Amino acid sequence: MKKLFTFCCVLLSLSMAAQRGTVSGKVTDQANNEPLPGASIVVDGATASATTGATTQSDGSYTLSLPAGNYTLLFSFIGYETKTLPVRVEAGRAITLDVALAESGIQGHEVVVSASRRAEKRTNAPATISVINARAIAELPSFNVAELLGRQKGVDYVRSGVLGIGINARGFNSAFNPKNLQINDNRFSALIATGLPLGALSTTVKEDIERIEVILGPSSALYGPNAHNGLLNTITKDPRTSEGTTLVFGAGNQKVLTGRLRHAMKLGEKFAFKISGEYTQGEEFEFTDTVYVLSAAAPGGAFALPEYLLDRNFNSLRGEAQLYYSVNKTSDIIIGYGASNSNNIGNTNAGRNQIRDWRVSWLQARYVSPRLFLNVYNTWSTTDSTIAMNQRTVNYFSYKANGFSEEEARNRSIATQYLPLSPTTGLHLPRGALFQDYSQRLNAEAQYNNSVAQLFDFIAGIQYQRDKANSRQTYLLDKAGPITIDQLGGYLQLERKFGPVRAVVAARADNHELYGFNFIPKAALVYSTDNSALRLTYGEGIAAPTILNLSANIFGGLLLGNGEGFTIKEVDVTTNTVVGQYQVPKLEVERIRTLELGYKGQLGKRVYVDANAYFNRSQNFLSPAVNVAADRELFDHDGNPNTPRIPKIRGYGVLRGNQPIGEIAAVTPLPDGDRGADIVLTYVNFGKVNTYGFDLGLNVNLAKGLSGVLNYSWFGYDLDRNDPSNDGNRNGVVDENDLPINTPTHKIGAGLNYVRGGFFSNIFGRWYNAYDFFSGINVAAATNQNLIYAGSPVVENRRVGRSFNYGPLGGLLNLDISAGYTFKERYTLSAQVVNALGVEIREFVASPPIGRLYSVELKVNLPSFSRR
Repeated sequence: MKKLFTFCCVLLSLSMAAQRGTVSGKVTDQANNEPLPGASIVVDGATASATTGATTQSDGSYTLSLPAGNYTLLFSFIGYETKTLPVRVEAGRAITLDVALAESGIQGHEVVVSASRRAEKRTNAPATISVINARAIAELPSFNVAELLGRQKGVDYVRSGVLGIGINARGFNSAFNPKNLQINDNRFSALIATGLPLGALSTTVKEDIERIEVILGPSSALYGPNAHNGLLNTITKDPRTSEGTTLVFGAGNQKVLTGRLRHAMKLGEKFAFKISGEYTQGEEFEFTDTVYVLSAAAPGGAFALPEYLLDRNFNSLRGEAQLYYSVNKTSDIIIGYGASNSNNIGNTNAGRNQIRDWRVSWLQARYVSPRLFLNVYNTWSTTDSTIAMNQRTVNYFSYKANGFSEEEARNRSIATQYLPLSPTTGLHLPRGALFQDYSQRLNAEAQYNNSVAQLFDFIAGIQYQRDKANSRQTYLLDKAGPITIDQLGGYLQLERKFGPVRAVVAARADNHELYGFNFIPKAALVYSTDNSALRLTYGEGIAAPTILNLSANIFGGLLLGNGEGFTIKEVDVTTNTVVGQYQVPKLEVERIRTLELGYKGQLGKRVYVDANAYFNRSQNFLSPAVNVAADRELFDHDGNPNTPRIPKIRGYGVLRGNQPIGEIAAVTPLPDGDRGADIVLTYVNFGKVNTYGFDLGLNVNLAKGLSGVLNYSWFGYDLDRNDPSNDGNRNGVVDENDLPINTPTHKIGAGLNYVRGGFFSNIFGRWYNAYDFFSGINVAAATNQNLIYAGSPVVENRRVGRSFNYGPLGGLLNLDISAGYTFKERYTLSAQVVNALGVEIREFVASPPIGRLYSVELKVNLPSFSRR
């Protein structure tokens, strides 16, 4: 099979290699004529996966092989202005093109590929996009590259500890947020069953990252479901243009130690490879989340317990290896493998998880050429001992409070909770706290691009995904074996230029085995000049229900996924008569429609501005877990809303799809002996809301080597409190805990960056207004006695439902300072202080306040063997 794949790729490459010419030359510094090694040369409009580009060698030289035709080349280098030059390539001829780049202290001239799946200047991209470049990554004295996301315009950045970092964009964040698609080297970087971004479970090592592109707003038309709020695209380095060995040793407070390695080299003209690895360990801030057991016998209505057997230590071992084979000058076959093993603490909507030996691995093969891109990869996710700490604590307490020994309470707390029926008897209820995962996902993609009679350019692609989720019955309805779900999608993008105006139209068709067919369009008009662009963009996005939402079976069937809908009869237990029935529809995708106006441009020689204003219309939100078996908003007894409701209503004959609930979950027998349930927690779609806002970013060249950045974002929304469809928790009142926005109204970021010779330094401050955050059982909100959440009025520094409310998030200034020096061109010593002011900032629910974090790193860059 492998030989056949290679043979087909060679034939395709040979057919496209005919009638070619070459462009070669040198790229130098305009001021001193020194060569610029590592400068990038790409064809404007080339697809993101194509190899129609080159990188300069140590002497600044490059060679680019292209089919005969007319092209526009983009020459770029970090800290320099991008130069755009037209070139005509003739078959069999060599062209010499030397280029001198002018130094620039402002950003905005980078070449990006994520906005329209093809290379283009960031200024001309039809989306709000920012770039974390290789220099910023290299100068960060930390193992956690995600820290740089907090410096990007429009990004909601939250830190839950030393290790945990989460991002969101434009509202509707949560403690379990899969709405921002993350991609690493054309691979979806997300867990299979939950859809959550890998985050700390990632296999990628910081030193191997070339750049990270961050898009705000929906990108589902080109990237598929869950590119709903935005896209994070991580692109790693090509070993052929980044040869050498890098060693990093770092340490910090909270017992942080890190060691990282990257090595890349060529093996002749055809082969190249790279390997990278990392081991990091540390200890989270001292914090124990409070677990509440609701009880009328307890003071204040609940027993407050510390998390049982909490372990604050974290560690991760990760690494990747990739082999590049050059079929010809423009076509490559790339084979890669990556793996990680992680132990840490993760936040969820139902308390925190003790993640134990969670292993993620992938195997990928790519064929990359100017016209055709083929990609196939498999992802594995494995853990056998991850613990839901909240549930285990409740289970443990139920046994200890009823006289069981420490050993028995500890052993039983993994699987059951004790319910006493008398002083000597009771039930061992199935309330599993153990999460196991043996899931895998297969992805395949084929993409082709071309031009049609010089009328328009197009990109067409097809994607296939097969998820096989396997929890071994610990949190999914997978008693019959792994849950297998197929989905198929296709996309088409058309692009044409009308003088300075560029029109882009894209659409995607997706068919999912459970939630069906979806059509997702996108369109943009971009008016460009030499250094600026004005754009109008319309885009749609979808957030697909995850396998967990569709097929959950958590805590002994208390929470069931809604992938098939429910049929529920109701019985009045006072008369033992059926009063009716209703249907709970199965889940659909959440939708967003966005209209955005944006401007990017250079003002004079020192200022670059990037601004946008947007309007979103969102609908079909995924509700928190609601009890549909006693849901009095879904069913009215006599159709008269003024009739008092009968208080003793219990589920009766509950079906999930066509399956009786008694065959799935432990339920309570009803008076006539039928198997029903008085509690069936599940997810439903509800509501619609309009959101809007604007983002402003300024990058200023203040002096030679000194630049500054200023970001500001504003966010607002309109929620119709008179629309009953917005009542997410079905309590008859529409308020902010039905549709939690969970984002600040104002965000401000400002920083200074200085680079001179071997010295570099950065200072960056973030501030956002204090804001309320509701997610599952978690509450972080200002006092509002009129707001009832989980049965409790919202009061600061007091229990609210099953969570302790420390008050709203944010509202304080976070200041980070870093500096470093590179000497003898090989050795770099750098240090950083996160939260240098030392203020206690709580940025996320069920998380400690973030104190000062110190780190210091020594980096050694050794040249490649060929250069030695």
